Parts: sequence; C-alpha cells; structure tokens
Amino acid sequence: MKAEIISVGTELLLGHTINTDAAHVARELSALGVDLPYVHVVGDNAGRLEEVLREALRRSDLVITTGGLGPTDDDLTKETVARVTGAPLEEHSASLEQLREYFGSRPMSANQRKQALLPRGSVAFANAVGTAPGCAVPTGDGKFVLLLPGPPSELLPMLREHAVPFLQRHTRGAIASFMVRTFGIGEGAAEMRIKDLTGGANPTAATYATEGEMFVRVTAKAADAAAAEALAAPLVEAVRRRLGDVVYGVNVASLESVVLPELIRRGQTLVTAESCTGGLLAKRITDQPGASAVFGTGLVTYANEAKTALLGVPEAMLRAHGAVSAEVARCMAENARVRYNGDFGLGITGIAGPGGGTPEKPVGLVYIALSAADGVWLRVMRPRGRYPGRDRIRNRAVGHALDLLRRCLFGLPMNPDAASLSS
Repeated sequence: MKAEIISVGTELLLGHTINTDAAHVARELSALGVDLPYVHVVGDNAGRLEEVLREALRRSDLVITTGGLGPTDDDLTKETVARVTGAPLEEHSASLEQLREYFGSRPMSANQRKQALLPRGSVAFANAVGTAPGCAVPTGDGKFVLLLPGPPSELLPMLREHAVPFLQRHTRGAIASFMVRTFGIGEGAAEMRIKDLTGGANPTAATYATEGEMFVRVTAKAADAAAAEALAAPLVEAVRRRLGDVVYGVNVASLESVVLPELIRRGQTLVTAESCTGGLLAKRITDQPGASAVFGTGLVTYANEAKTALLGVPEAMLRAHGAVSAEVARCMAENARVRYNGDFGLGITGIAGPGGGTPEKPVGLVYIALSAADGVWLRVMRPRGRYPGRDRIRNRAVGHALDLLRRCLFGLPMNPDAASLSS
C-alpha cells in the first residue's frame, strides 16, 4: 500500500508552527508496512488542497490529512474531501452528542456544531481531547482518505486509538524498525565499522546523526510484525556487536532513560553539581518518571563563591587551578556525593562560550567528573575546529556525564576513544 500525507495549515507554510504531525503519522505508517513516497504541506486554501488531494489519490491508495477540521471559516478539509470523493457532508449523531458533552452547560454555536458534519459513508474517529472528530472516507475504488486533527495533543490519541487500528484491518505486511542508539562515536566512524552490513535490501541498516549522538536504524519488512522482527534481529545483533560499548540501547529514548531505571533497580542515588551546564543535567534526569526515587539534590554552582559555599571547593584550589580544571571537577563530584549523601556524584565545569576563553583554556573546554565510593573518573572535552555553539557544548557535556555514569553502572570501560571527546 502506498500513502501520502497532506498537512493543512497556512501557519505551517509560514513557519509559525513546526509540522510534527507528518512525523507522527509517518512513523505509524512505517510500522504498518505502508510506503510513504510523498508528504505535502498546503495552506488554508480549498483550491490548492483539492488539487493536491486529487493528485495524491491518483498515485496512492491512502491519503491522510492533518488539520483543517476545526470550527473556523478556514477549516476547509472536510468540505474539500467531501467534494473530491463525492460524499456529501451529513450530521453524525454520535459526534454531535460528543460535542454536546464537551460543551456541557456552555452554549454551542453553529460553527462549533459544524464539526459534527462528516462525509457520507465515513467511519468516525472520536476526539478524546478536543472537539473535532476525525474519520476515514472511502473513495469508492478501494482507496481511503483519513482526516485527522492538527493539534498534536488531539492527533496522537486519535492516531493510535482509531486510525492505526483502522489501517491494520486494511493493510498487508508490516515493518519492524529498530534504532541502535550510541554515544561516543561519530557517524563516519560508525559507518566504517558496519559498512558491509548496510548493503542489504531487506533487512536494511543505515546510520543517522543527531545532536551529539548517532544511531543506526535497522528495518525489515515481512508479512506480519513477528516475522519482520525475526528478520531484523540478527542484523541488530551484528550492528551491536560491531559498535561495541558505545551502544547504550535499542529503541530507547535517551541515555537518561537507560541510566535512571538502573539506579532505581539498584536502589542507589545520584547528586549533581553543575557549572557551565546550568542545571541541564538535573533537568534531563528529572524529566524521567521515577527520578525522585534516586535523585534528591542537584546543585548549580555557577560562581566560584557558590562552589566554595555549597560544595566546599577550596579557594586555594580555585586560585591555583581555576574553576575550569580537572581538580575542581573532581572536587565538585566528590564533595557533592559525600556532602549530600549520594552513591554517585557528577560534576561539570567548563567554558560554553562564546566568550570567556583563553589560549590556555579555550572556549569549548569542559571537565566532567564522576565520583563513586571506589573512585573518581574524569573526562575532558576539548574544542576542535569551528565553535559549535553554546547549546551544543552544554548538551554534549551532559551526554558525557550520563555516559560516564552508564559505564560505571554496567561495568564498561570508562572512556571511549579520544576522538569522541571533542566539543
């Protein structure tokens, strides 16, 4: 089955809103084994939408629209789909009742009520969050147009609870996709290690770079999900084996999503002490469910006075070595752990820029230290080449801190290749 996505909304064309809807829908289509050759963005213009819709239906078996289902005059998706498919709009009683329940004692205007109008013969998708229902409209020649709302908070529940089950009943085949996530290796170096594994047609393996990390996507297509997963599994294992301990998980969200569950399983706690990252490490940790079980204290000691008052970093050490130094990073990590009763302490100090660097300590130099009962480990990020920007340096420093902790928790070598330590 071939599909196309049409995202509707002038705000998308103007850049006022990022089109995350297409990404959400594309991932679900991929998991269902549906090919997606085209994605379109169309403004709130019925003529242009009709033109794109007719062309999409000429080429593909399935068209999914997002947006344009609301109560305002520029919400024209349903009207356009009804015209193209020849299915006139009719009031859908169940959708109207859901609208009445949504508004309760508040008055419901005529333009709000129009959201209960659906193309004749369509399968309604209830909106559990907002007001506009979605639907699947048959075209009469075995094809479908699926109409989904634009706001992601409404689209995601409808996509998973209604659209995907509908499509599962009408599609053949399935795709299994696995993301082998890494930290501490570049895309080029990773590709060299697995180059002979990337030439297959089914399953396939391909490298992708993200902010401060890279991953390998392994994809297989088969008659059903179980068969696709079985087909992909040997290649996933081969990629993991080739890349080694830079792999921190498969189909996991982030380093912190791996580290925090292991801390919880062990019943161990973490304390953080940050300077140049300004609390970013603590944020990424507390973004994880259950973080309160293992994380009670996170310190942002930006100024030297704070390092001394809250962490006991000696003034003499600061004068002798400077705040951005291996000695201070180790002291921050060790004293954070001991003073605040943690099993592990992480300390970060550096120069994120764009100013503040010197020839001896350039912008991008960051020291990251991990303290545990049996030792203290250090990583040094050194600038190489063009300044990548403040955000990249800070994010990469946090990644190194979490990777140090991961390696300690899982008994892995504590430092990857030196090439991975540049900022």
